[in-house]
Amino acid sequence: MARADAGGSDDEPREIRLVENPDGQWTARDLQVEVSAQGATRSAALENLDAVVEAVTGDGGHEPTDEELRDLGVDPERARTQDDDLPDVLQ
Repeated sequence: MARADAGGSDDEPREIRLVENPDGQWTARDLQVEVSAQGATRSAALENLDAVVEAVTGDGGHEPTDEELRDLGVDPERARTQDDDLPDVLQ
């Protein structure tokens, strides 16, 4: 088990569990936020975990770009003109 800084909170250290899976992949788990991420290397698993923690705690993420919407099969112009209804792909 590893400990890392909490990213801004000195009161509570961030506790992370890092495990090598039987298939050679790595899983990193943040024990306070209770989320996990995988990667091909230990470093990749930890980077992926940081991204997940940022997204879950509200510090990460972004509005989808037109290209990201198209990759999901959503027409960006149509999505912008809809009321509060979710696009079909998200229902």
